[in-house]
Amino acid sequence: MRTSTSDPSPAELRARLEAEARDAGFASMGICAPDAVPELPARLKAFVDANRHGQMAWMAERMAWRGNPSALWPEARSVIMLAEPYTPDSDPLDDITHRENGVISVYARNRDYHDLVKKRLKRVARWLVAAAECEVKVFVDTAPVMEKPLAQAAGLGWQGKHTNLLSRKLGNWFFLGAVFTTADLPKDTPEAEHCGNCRACLDICPTQAFPAPFQLDARRCISYLTIEHKGPVDENLRPALGNRIYGCDDCLAVCPWNKFAVEATELRYHARDDLRQPALAELAALDDAGFRARFSGSPIKRIGRDRFVRNVLYAIGNSAQPDLRPVAQSLCEDNDPTVADAARWAEERLR
Repeated sequence: MRTSTSDPSPAELRARLEAEARDAGFASMGICAPDAVPELPARLKAFVDANRHGQMAWMAERMAWRGNPSALWPEARSVIMLAEPYTPDSDPLDDITHRENGVISVYARNRDYHDLVKKRLKRVARWLVAAAECEVKVFVDTAPVMEKPLAQAAGLGWQGKHTNLLSRKLGNWFFLGAVFTTADLPKDTPEAEHCGNCRACLDICPTQAFPAPFQLDARRCISYLTIEHKGPVDENLRPALGNRIYGCDDCLAVCPWNKFAVEATELRYHARDDLRQPALAELAALDDAGFRARFSGSPIKRIGRDRFVRNVLYAIGNSAQPDLRPVAQSLCEDNDPTVADAARWAEERLR
């Protein structure tokens, strides 16, 4: 709310907005213009033209909006980018050594971040509307908005060699949210790249998904393969999945900038005990109802039982645990052909 009868100056409004964002739970805020990344359309077109988006047809759809935030809402004068940490309390790389257990990406071990971040964004946006008599729209990873380039333009961090956003204050364990507004707010200076000669994220990738620094081929990325990819995964890539059954954190976890990571204050980002190192045999036994019950409120729920159990069976095939062979055998005639294919592959690997 306003604290005086006079309108605040843009600088005063910016300072109050930043305080409101901190109170809402965000660790960092930056502001850029909607047209702050003029090279974005060409970069997006090159990515799609090379088919590196795989089955993610939504990347190619509405490219005019995704590549040009000004086209998404022409009236917008500022984009407020906000970061919220979800830093894990243990090293995710340790989990991949427990081969009889599945590894779920850190961000998906509890509540769906879309809901939590959007609630905070709406709080900040409501405050701004009251303070500046403007219009707002909020976005969290579900609209044609390229948050990472905008966040770099807003000074929150830079896109590292693994293409994720890095911050000298936060490491790379944080979610991004955007508030588009008609208010003309003071803009931040874009952040420069600070990766130097480091190749840790490139070298650790199990599937070699980075054709070059700062480039990603999603078709080889484990996060894409376990979440977005429908149908059987290329047999040549299945061994590299290891026991990762939903997403992959290797390139994030190995980044040296994480020495500056801050603790996640939202308890609902802390891992549920049953999702830290879940037993593969238990997960493979889930039917549709059991899957939906176990992952209610989780981002995992959106991929459905069949794709999830497919991933679990690949992990079983990679486990080198002969006692899991009967689990794979029991699914060789599953109603879903992709699950059945994964089960036969796993059973043969363990034979």
